[in-house]
Amino acid sequence: MLDKLKKLPLLARVLIAIALGIGCSFFFPEFLNRSFVTLNGIFGNFLGFTIPLIIVGLVAPGIAELGNGAGKLLAVTAAIAYGSTLFAGFFSYFTCDFTYPLFLDSSNALSTGIAHADKILPYFTVDMPPLFSVTTALVFAFVMGLGLCAIEGNRIKGGLLEFRDLINKVISGVIIPLLPLYIFGIFLQIGAEGQAGAIMKLFMKVIAIIFVMHVSLLLIQFFIAGAIVKKNPFRLLINMLPAYVTALGTQSSAATIPVTLRQAIKNGVDEKLAGFVIPLCATIHLAGSTLKIVACAFAILWMQGMPHGIDLFAGFICMLGITMVAAPGVPGGAIMAALGLLASMLGFNEDLQGLMIALYIAMDTFGTACNVTGDGAIALVMNKIYRK
Repeated sequence: MLDKLKKLPLLARVLIAIALGIGCSFFFPEFLNRSFVTLNGIFGNFLGFTIPLIIVGLVAPGIAELGNGAGKLLAVTAAIAYGSTLFAGFFSYFTCDFTYPLFLDSSNALSTGIAHADKILPYFTVDMPPLFSVTTALVFAFVMGLGLCAIEGNRIKGGLLEFRDLINKVISGVIIPLLPLYIFGIFLQIGAEGQAGAIMKLFMKVIAIIFVMHVSLLLIQFFIAGAIVKKNPFRLLINMLPAYVTALGTQSSAATIPVTLRQAIKNGVDEKLAGFVIPLCATIHLAGSTLKIVACAFAILWMQGMPHGIDLFAGFICMLGITMVAAPGVPGGAIMAALGLLASMLGFNEDLQGLMIALYIAMDTFGTACNVTGDGAIALVMNKIYRK
């Protein structure tokens, strides 16, 4: 039974965990509820400990590797990808700012919910203070990454790449497999404290709004690309649909590269240029993931009655665009890379981070599909620049 569960996609395991958590909350005795709350506290502390390490292990080598490439071509591609990511983030923010008050019931706000739950207490806690703060980790990662772009530093870079492999192993071998159990504990606690109805109502409405935003973002991207290359944007987008569908199944931009590459060439992108741009964008262009993270974070803050103004989100979106460069190519990798910013810039505690993970992964596949399809639009723009 456990072997069959392990073979299921992460999305399926998370959905099962949510359903089981809510279902079990109706009949689990208090000692079991407290036991899972205790385990969640330990895992949450472990996440807090690893977040600065994840930032250093992913961001520093990610930036350093951008320094080695095809010069101006790489710089222009990275600039366009970053601009697309920023546009997705701000597009998401302003859309949410307009639509959430219309569709989300403020009287259902969770201001007394998960972030302030004090009804079920853990039996004990295990403190795991991080080695350094998230801000320190970000500054250190930028200094190391940008510094290695300026010098050869092969030994240091080699060490950082090995450290990245170690961090990716922690994410894919420890954190991701334990996430369903963690999410089960979160929704068990939510259900036992009477918050399940409000949370699930939030989930359904936010997921619907985000899906519409994903479709709108792709239309905007291909209308711009079509105007630049003077081709029918709908035909260009339809040609990229095989990559979109493939990403729905793989939940990985990296695993979808062969299909994305083939469809970009079908759209008229030079084969050699596509071989450079598509793999690069699979790493640095996560517009769909950024849109989703901003929308999910906005929803949770809005329902909590916490600050969510543009002055708060502008810096978060700009930093998120850089952090997404380092997101590992595993399901849920983008949200793992973003946890540090959620904590340091938006004030997410461990419980809100857990809720954010569950909400994000519930539609992870659509974000990945949006990412890889948008890569095709960037390839078209770069093809126009390359030919000039």
